[in-house]
Amino acid sequence: MMKAIKLGDDAIRILTSDGLEVTIDLSVLFSVTPKDAPRILKEIGDDYLDKIVRPIARTAIRDNAVSYEAVALYSTKRQEFQNKIFSAIDLSFSKRGLKLEQLLVRNVTLPESVRKAIESKINAEQDAQKMQFVLQKEKQLAERKRIEAQGIADYQRILSTGLSDKQLQYESILAQKDIALSPNTKIIIMGNGKTPVILSGN
Repeated sequence: MMKAIKLGDDAIRILTSDGLEVTIDLSVLFSVTPKDAPRILKEIGDDYLDKIVRPIARTAIRDNAVSYEAVALYSTKRQEFQNKIFSAIDLSFSKRGLKLEQLLVRNVTLPESVRKAIESKINAEQDAQKMQFVLQKEKQLAERKRIEAQGIADYQRILSTGLSDKQLQYESILAQKDIALSPNTKIIIMGNGKTPVILSGN
């Protein structure tokens, strides 16, 4: 027969390695080994939850929690802590005719001051990430404007150096060629050699 108990109704308060009091809620799923059932009922009675299960679970939690800091139990070391107390409870159960099926640390409640400190740290990290994003966008915008300004400056420098007569003459010839090949052009009157005067038939 398999049974599950929750220790949440009398959550366990323990002290961590950094001296903080943490409250832990735990679920234990176990079964009684059939061959040991008569002995358990004879020696302990049907009150084995309070006489065996709860004391063993509490002891395993307290013995292992003192190796961890409060914040580690709440976050990074939670699974490791759960594995350790599983091993400890499983060993104690097997000596008493019980089999541990499953164990779950449902909740680790930190002191209010620690919770507030964690929330403040998370908020500060989120604000820093937002600011980094804004600064990155501003940097990209500034770089784009710098490139645009450099392009304008280069263009103005080219114009300020002036174009040679030969360049102007060449550009004029290309323009005249395009005009002459255009189907809309009727008459081309050449001017003084610098620029043509175009008369359209329309």
